[in-house]
Amino acid sequence: MSAGRTASVIGGGIAGLATAALLAAEGYTVTLLEARRELGGRAGLWEADGYRFDTGPSWYLMPEVFEHFFALLGTSASEQLELERLDPGYRVFTENGAAPLDIVADFEANVALFESIEPGAGARLRRYVASASDAYELALGRFLYNTFDDPRSLIGPDVLRRAPAIAGLGARSLNGLIQKHVRDPQLQQVLGYPAVFLGSSPFDVPSLYHLMSHLDFGDGVYYPQGGFSTIIDSIAALAEAGGVRILTDARVTAITTDSGTDDGADAGAAGATGARPKRSRRRRARATATGVRYLDAQGAEHALQSDIVVSAADLHFTETSLLPAELQSYPEEWWTERNPGPGAVLVMLGVRGSLPELSHHNLFFIDNWEDNFSAIYGSPSFIPDPASIYVCRPSASDPSAAPPDHENLFVLVPVPADPEIGSGGLGRRGSARVEGAADAAIQQIAQWAGIPDLALRVVLRRTVGPADFADDLNSWRGGALGPAHTLRQSAFFRGKNASSLVDGLYYAGGSTIPGIGLPMCLISAELVIKKLRGDRSGAPLHAPLAARTAATSSAPR
Repeated sequence: MSAGRTASVIGGGIAGLATAALLAAEGYTVTLLEARRELGGRAGLWEADGYRFDTGPSWYLMPEVFEHFFALLGTSASEQLELERLDPGYRVFTENGAAPLDIVADFEANVALFESIEPGAGARLRRYVASASDAYELALGRFLYNTFDDPRSLIGPDVLRRAPAIAGLGARSLNGLIQKHVRDPQLQQVLGYPAVFLGSSPFDVPSLYHLMSHLDFGDGVYYPQGGFSTIIDSIAALAEAGGVRILTDARVTAITTDSGTDDGADAGAAGATGARPKRSRRRRARATATGVRYLDAQGAEHALQSDIVVSAADLHFTETSLLPAELQSYPEEWWTERNPGPGAVLVMLGVRGSLPELSHHNLFFIDNWEDNFSAIYGSPSFIPDPASIYVCRPSASDPSAAPPDHENLFVLVPVPADPEIGSGGLGRRGSARVEGAADAAIQQIAQWAGIPDLALRVVLRRTVGPADFADDLNSWRGGALGPAHTLRQSAFFRGKNASSLVDGLYYAGGSTIPGIGLPMCLISAELVIKKLRGDRSGAPLHAPLAARTAATSSAPR
């Protein structure tokens, strides 16, 4: 076991909290340090005038990942959360004025919907989702829980049997695969929108990610009553019950190491995941993590010693701001050709009266989808207008999200990852470009959903811009989600979960493996435990953690 060993965890978002809880279950004495006053990171909470807003994630997907995580800690999702399956899962509005589409909980009804729009599309949807479910099963059992430290973990009868299909899925874009199954533009958008969850577009992610369609058509879409902050509260409570000490208003300024020894490493080698830009050969130092330095709310500096350090903060920030240049596995030049994913303008609205025109989840798709993504990811980039936007109405399912006879709307406008777009604010006090994007989104919702007086009914308004993501969350380039899941930023091409130059330094969160989103962050926490145990398999850990024997543990790295 790891009794007597200590760990410092940087960041109080879901990845940091989950990592701290699992480390405590492994026997570590854990201190978690969060720079802000509140926990949650991107999964934040804002309450005002009787409204409760989730300020980040709002889709509860991959329920088996949540269930497995809670099982590791000896509990269950049903014990920790009050989950409701949404029906419809989401509603789709289009620019051309067609009647909105509801994707419902009944798969057969969705098959019939596709068939009614495009003859033959119903049968092709069956085949598409069957393939997605098969790919998802393979990903769960072989890839998502993999540290990619042992190539043999990627090979087995299940992989070899699917090898031709996997090769084909990696060779074309998601959009290319979708076009083989449906021709109707609206149906193509329904199958392609999950690419946005991956911080990219269906034109750029490999078609292997069609597995995402298993989530809405197979698993279904859920909502935790009380909002997503209940997930954060639950994991924080489990961590504290396990003995984790949580410090808020504790801004880490450095990861401390021993003096380091010269190991003769070639600086141009890819000591971490992914090819690095070529640099001149020089000898690199190697060191061991010894703890962190941090500032408290009064600005006083403290030193905290520990046997290991896990940073669940943004990987770019961790590497370039908390480590000296000679100990950076991912120095600044490594990031120059990386894709940060989209930025976002978030708009939180309190609205007088009811909004039956909207479902809980709503997707607004413009006709020329490819141009929309080009505006966000192209060069030069700009805020698209109109934009393909997402609107969440949690008060449709959760009366506690808004005062009586009022509604709660959370609007996400994808924009370039660029802090120069500006910050948001309460009322209309944000930067001009942020508030302009918010105004355009409100007008778009009003027109497309048939709510002409929407703007007049807004009684509370707050915006968030890319500069807020950069300033408040240390997000690289103000990205809203994390590095995009393009082919060269997925799986073993993504940032690994341990430093190649500092022993005892590990990483968790959306900017490392396996990727972005709440479920992926939970898996990233588990991957830290696998790394510490020396477990190089591609399978999840057996639950609960407390049931493991001392023989299965191993020294760090």
